[in-house]
Amino acid sequence: MQTEQITGKRPCIGINAHLLSGEAGYRRAGIHQYIYQVLRHLPHEADDPDYLVFTNQEDVTAGKAGMTAVSTRLNTSHRLLRIFWEQIIWPFQAQRQGVDLLHSMAFVTPLLSRQTAVVTVYDLSFMHFPKQFPAGQRRYLTTMTRQACRRARRIITISQSSRQDVHQFCNAPLERVDVVLPGVDAAYRPLPEKTVSAFRREKGLERFILHVGTLQPRKNIPVLLNAFANLPSSDLKLVLVGGRGWLYEEIFAQVKKLGLEERVLFTGYVPDAALPLWYNAAELLVFPSVYEGFGMPVVEAMACGTPVIASDSSSLPEAVGGAGLLFAPQNVAELTDRITAVQQDPALRAKLKKWGLQHARNFSWERAGQETAAVYRRALQGR
Repeated sequence: MQTEQITGKRPCIGINAHLLSGEAGYRRAGIHQYIYQVLRHLPHEADDPDYLVFTNQEDVTAGKAGMTAVSTRLNTSHRLLRIFWEQIIWPFQAQRQGVDLLHSMAFVTPLLSRQTAVVTVYDLSFMHFPKQFPAGQRRYLTTMTRQACRRARRIITISQSSRQDVHQFCNAPLERVDVVLPGVDAAYRPLPEKTVSAFRREKGLERFILHVGTLQPRKNIPVLLNAFANLPSSDLKLVLVGGRGWLYEEIFAQVKKLGLEERVLFTGYVPDAALPLWYNAAELLVFPSVYEGFGMPVVEAMACGTPVIASDSSSLPEAVGGAGLLFAPQNVAELTDRITAVQQDPALRAKLKKWGLQHARNFSWERAGQETAAVYRRALQGR
């Protein structure tokens, strides 16, 4: 990757994309996908800004007009090195490159910079559930996110729920907070039955319920396990797709306690290209999380024609719309009833598939790119 200075009359936007991950694992989940897709869909017409993308992942700028990558020798996949880079090195790099606006795509803006800034805040789980985060990480994110929200000209969130959180927890005026919803990639679509059947045979699975998400406390997986244990069908499996995050030991202990070792499958991290197959092959997706900034697996599953059951907390009612079933996140009996209803009622399954496919069309990465560019324009006009 080469560093190239962008000159000319058009504004220059400097974007911190160092949370893009080049390694297979849980870090390539929601935030990585959002950053990658928004960058790939930022418009670049005659009057649009040029973009300097600060990242160690080369592919994000490949073939994008008006977009140039700037790398660093630091291995910013390590948290402390990334903090050092974004607080000390980035402000000076941006100033030297003539950047007019800084966009921090994940929570934190540099304290040393006085340039006009935009910050993206995905969720405030570290404020809602402080005991579920390592103390140092929680303090850093809480302090720096509040600081970023105070000084940023515009704040981007990914749902109305997160917008209200930023207003409540960071005292950010609502008029400074913009919602840019995630999109759904075209890869998430109904696949031919022949392809799906072959995938099931390859995995040795016939009927299964699916959960997609990093194994961590707020995903509320023990409630799903308890509901699954209540289901009478012995040939039904539960597949948990996602890498290990933190404090995940309770999940494995619960599987053993309930005697579900033969019925619950942990796949670990699954590459993006394989996820549409998992969604298509599943009877339904259950997403019991107690807190989400948005909940991308919900609309990805719907785009594949898979019925969805999700908890009614935080942003998930927004993600589900009227196209899925909701339940109270701690109510095991209610979740059991919802799953049973979908399994036993073919007409309900057909309705959920139809409604889900229609609802998923409302989410577009192209629109997310355009709306992000509109946020840049508002921030620049207010300088």
